[in-house]
Amino acid sequence: MAVKNDSSVIEFIFMGLTDQPELQLPLFFLLLVNYVVTVVGNLSLINLICLNSHLHTPMYFFLFNLTFIDLCYSFVFIPKMLMSFISERNIISFAGCMTQLFFFCFFANSECYVLTAMAYDCYVAICKPLLYTVTMSPKVCSLLMSGSYMMGFAGAMVHTGCMIRLTFCDSNIINHYVCDIFPLLQLSCSSTYVNELVVSIAGIVVTVSGLIIFLSYALILLNIPHMSSSKGWSKAFSTCGSHIITVGLFFGFGMLTHVKPSSAGFVEQGKFFSVVYTNVVPMLNPFIYSLRNKDVTLALKKTVKRMTH
Repeated sequence: MAVKNDSSVIEFIFMGLTDQPELQLPLFFLLLVNYVVTVVGNLSLINLICLNSHLHTPMYFFLFNLTFIDLCYSFVFIPKMLMSFISERNIISFAGCMTQLFFFCFFANSECYVLTAMAYDCYVAICKPLLYTVTMSPKVCSLLMSGSYMMGFAGAMVHTGCMIRLTFCDSNIINHYVCDIFPLLQLSCSSTYVNELVVSIAGIVVTVSGLIIFLSYALILLNIPHMSSSKGWSKAFSTCGSHIITVGLFFGFGMLTHVKPSSAGFVEQGKFFSVVYTNVVPMLNPFIYSLRNKDVTLALKKTVKRMTH
C-alpha cells in the first residue's frame, strides 16, 4: 500500500493512555500480561480446532476465523503500546500510522462480518436443523468468510485512502495511543467532509450487521418454545450463549469507543473504552468460547493426552 503524504507532517506523537508517570510501569506490566494471555489463549484455541477432527464443523470454522482475527488484531496495537511506556518519545511515522489505521479498520470490520455469519449459523443450526448440512456446506462457509474479509479489506482501503488525502500542517500530537479515525481527523487542516461521510456509511453497514444478528436471535427465541425436549433448549443456549456475550462486548464497547467525542472528558472515557475494545475483548474471546463448552473441553483433554503419551 503506497502512502503519499502531501502535508508537512512526517511523523505523529502519541499522547498515550496517561501522562501520569506513576502509572506508566503498572500499566506496562498489566498490558504485558494482557498481551501474553491474548496470544497464548488465541493460539491455543486455533491449535485445538486444527488438531481435533470433531471440531471441523461450520461453527468452529467461524470460531477459528474469529480467533485468528483477534490474534492479528492484538499485534496491531499492543506491541506499540508497550513500547510507549518505556520509550522517551512515543513516535510513529506517517506511513506507520496509516498502516496501523488500515489494519485496525480491516480486522475490526472483518470481525463484525464474521460475528454476523456466526449468528446466521446459529439460526440455521437451531431453526433449520434438518437443512443445516446443506445450508451451511463447506462452499457456503468459505463464501461467507471470503466475503467478510473482502468487505473488511474494502472498508479499510476506503478509510485509509480518504485519510491519506488529508493535509496535516500544524499539530502532529495525537490525543490517543493508536492511529484511530477521529483523533486523526481532529488534526487535519483540510476538509474532512468526505471522511465523515465514509464513517457514516460504515456506521450504516455495521448497523445492518447488528440488525441481522438481532433478527437471527429473534427468530431463535421464537423457535425455542416449539422445542419439545429440554435437550433442545440446552443445545440452543449452549450454541448461542458464547456468541451473544462476544457480540455484546464487541458492539457495545465498539460503539462507546467510536462515538465522536465532544469534550476532553469524553476523550479520556473514549481511551478507556478503546482499551477494552482493542485489548480486553480479544483476550476474553478464547475463554468465553472455552468455558462450559463440552466440545472444546473434550478437544483439550484429547490434545493433552496425545502430548503426554
